[in-house]
Amino acid sequence: MNSHQINLDTEVTGKGMPVIYTHGWADDRSAWNGVIESLGNDVRNIAWSIRGHGKSDAPPSGNYTRAHTLGDLERIVDMADEEVVLVGHSLGGYLSLAFCLQHPDRVKALVLIAAGPGFRKEETRNQWNDSVRASAKKMDIPEGSEEAALHIDSWVIDSLGEITSPVLVIVGEKDKRFAASMAVFEKYLDVRSSVVVPEAGHSVHRKNPQAVAQAIQDFLSDIS
Repeated sequence: MNSHQINLDTEVTGKGMPVIYTHGWADDRSAWNGVIESLGNDVRNIAWSIRGHGKSDAPPSGNYTRAHTLGDLERIVDMADEEVVLVGHSLGGYLSLAFCLQHPDRVKALVLIAAGPGFRKEETRNQWNDSVRASAKKMDIPEGSEEAALHIDSWVIDSLGEITSPVLVIVGEKDKRFAASMAVFEKYLDVRSSVVVPEAGHSVHRKNPQAVAQAIQDFLSDIS
């Protein structure tokens, strides 16, 4: 199935620097409502739902690979006729990193929220993938859509040093699993700021949208 036949649920608000929001697995673009509302209309907010999520089309199983999802993200980036800021939560952050590796000239900056770069060791990847598949069986999600969250290689984590775009890292204080990624990002990326939101967990952008929006606003002011 051609990526361009997939209808992607997208909402665009505001004017100015294009900021593209990619949510995590088993979520949808509404995750960003609070952040976008707090940021206001001074930037061009482009939020979208990954295929099989929210109101975006759900193609048959086998159409949810990283390549499929990155192709969809490219369509969203095409909506802006200039460099974009990619904001990603969890899986959305990983996809933003991958897109930046593929298209470095199209990404002005990265905002990684409770995100990870994948895993170097095959054993660790397999453990992650097993947990994703186990979770998927208990969830009401389209068949095969969990493939978007599976890790098939160590490409992204092995290539972090190639990314030159400035980066903002945000993580919730209680999000221990992804707090470890902060040190990895700080080692390999041009991290301008690392923000730990007190008392927050993995869904820091949903529960603490004002704090996340403020960090993004400060970061955008710094790089513009």
